[in-house]
Amino acid sequence: MNRNRGFTLVELVVVITILGILAAVALPRFTNIQRDARIAKLNAARGAVQSSVAMVYGAAQARTAQVQPNCAGPGTGANPPLVNATGAGNVCTQSGRLTVINWNPTANLAGIVSAAGLTSVFPPTAADLAAEQFATAGGGAAVASALTVQVTGGPDPANCSFTYAPSTGGAAGTSANVGQPVTTGC
Repeated sequence: MNRNRGFTLVELVVVITILGILAAVALPRFTNIQRDARIAKLNAARGAVQSSVAMVYGAAQARTAQVQPNCAGPGTGANPPLVNATGAGNVCTQSGRLTVINWNPTANLAGIVSAAGLTSVFPPTAADLAAEQFATAGGGAAVASALTVQVTGGPDPANCSFTYAPSTGGAAGTSANVGQPVTTGC
């Protein structure tokens, strides 16, 4: 005699209860992993910006009032304008042309965002940044401009960010400033 028995109601309730407890414990940990990933992405972008500032500054200093090579990449041409005596102009890189002010990358897409390689596209657009889960606010090509780089996807992207200013003052040679990361909104 073959008797097929299913699960009893008590067994089903116990299994559902155990699954509910596991989900309640695992979900907050999963959320923390996403937050940690956004913080790591923010710190990586900040490190890329800091490294790019140093490299572009050195290239701009070395190329001040010098004829530059042809720029590679889209939208670039032969003999771009020189970096002038006050550190303003363009610097050619392996990827293409970057704009500089006071020998530092400008606080915009054509400057620091392109230099840091925050996207795989050169020159990047706001849509390219959004595809990489980045956003920017503020910025510009002037000495005192400040660009906020944000990592999106968190509860408050404005508080998952850092700032970049190409120069902290108007004096020639004033260094760029990369602010401390804000992670409360990641």
